[in-house]
Amino acid sequence: MVNKAITGWLDKNRGVVFSLYAMVAAFCTYTCMYAFRKPFTAAAFADLTYWGIELKTLLIISQIFGYTISKFLGIKVVSEMTANRRAISILILVVIAELALLGFWLAPTPYKLIFLFLNGLPLGMIWGLVFSFLEGRRNTELLGAGLSVSFIFSSGFVKSIGKYLMLNWGVSEFAMPFWTGAIFMIPLIFFTWMLNRIPPPSASDEAQRTKRIPMSSSERWEFFKKFAGGIIMLTVIYMFLTAFRDLRDNYALEILEAVGFVNDAAIFTKTEVPIAFIVLIVMASIMLIKNNQKALMVNHWIVLGGILLIGISTFAFQAGLISAYLWMVSVGLGSYLGYVPFNCILFDRFIATYKTLANAGFLIYIADSFGYLSSVTVLLYKNFGQADVSWYDFFVSFCYFTTLFGAILTIASIIYFKNQHSKNLNKAVFTLS
Repeated sequence: MVNKAITGWLDKNRGVVFSLYAMVAAFCTYTCMYAFRKPFTAAAFADLTYWGIELKTLLIISQIFGYTISKFLGIKVVSEMTANRRAISILILVVIAELALLGFWLAPTPYKLIFLFLNGLPLGMIWGLVFSFLEGRRNTELLGAGLSVSFIFSSGFVKSIGKYLMLNWGVSEFAMPFWTGAIFMIPLIFFTWMLNRIPPPSASDEAQRTKRIPMSSSERWEFFKKFAGGIIMLTVIYMFLTAFRDLRDNYALEILEAVGFVNDAAIFTKTEVPIAFIVLIVMASIMLIKNNQKALMVNHWIVLGGILLIGISTFAFQAGLISAYLWMVSVGLGSYLGYVPFNCILFDRFIATYKTLANAGFLIYIADSFGYLSSVTVLLYKNFGQADVSWYDFFVSFCYFTTLFGAILTIASIIYFKNQHSKNLNKAVFTLS
């Protein structure tokens, strides 16, 4: 009765109250998930190597391999998931991830790699399941922005908690990820329950943003063939952005220490909070654009601006024009301005622009699967091709690399979708005549 009452109340109050409720539920659910994924990167695992590779890098690669496989599986699982199975699926997947962290803590060191792989394997599908509660609505930009800032804020937040457990509670580097996750288990259950109370899109939502449906294999293939050029370009852009974001996120400790921040548990949060605030405002403001095609183009320009900010701020830091703190905030802001639209808003407007029965989860998971594959590739290249280069120097070089190729591809994507829109207009004129 309580569940139905809350859903009915939200259904009747689809204004500010609904938006705040949905944003809090989605933001907090995904923030809790990060407590099972990212805390281990706050540990240095110093002077530990296996097979000529740093243990921390092996651990990150192991988890990302699992996460990448999860993204490929998500193309099918998330796109076909029905609404009544989303919440329980989120909880089951996170419990599996927490049990893997227990194995990571207790297993002998070489076998810890297997457990971190198993930790990443279920977690890659959580994003799509959470966003499925929010997509296809007139205020999806606002809701999606609230969700998206969760992985900006939560990454630094849970690493700060993990670092605090090690510095102040004497928790070991290998036990810390499990205990960080354990702290967030009950909040996760509560916020997932909140998420599951959100009513489906209304008729007016569907009229403006197109109805969202589970997609069969044949429907996914037909959609891909129709927009293959654009999907491929967007996916390659996202590959650069994912590899860059992961590099900055996973090696934030090493990069920050290289520029003077040592034994500062709060620095992870200090750099991410302003980024989350700015990204929330920028992404939510796109909700004011009613024309879906214009909004799709604005998303592209935001991605391009973010990519350029990465390169410009890095040049400014090296020239002594900005501080190390401002540089880390700026490259983080640039990466997330490029990265966040792909995770919700850009693909939601893509579907709405061309009024095709589909769901954003399908497009998100195509991009995500190849994005994390590129992240693994970059880490392997660093360790086998640039082993003598510090993480800081490698990161600076990758800033320029991402800016150059990301900007070129984003401009090409803008041209593609403008041409696609022109073809649709010409087709409509021809049909009317």
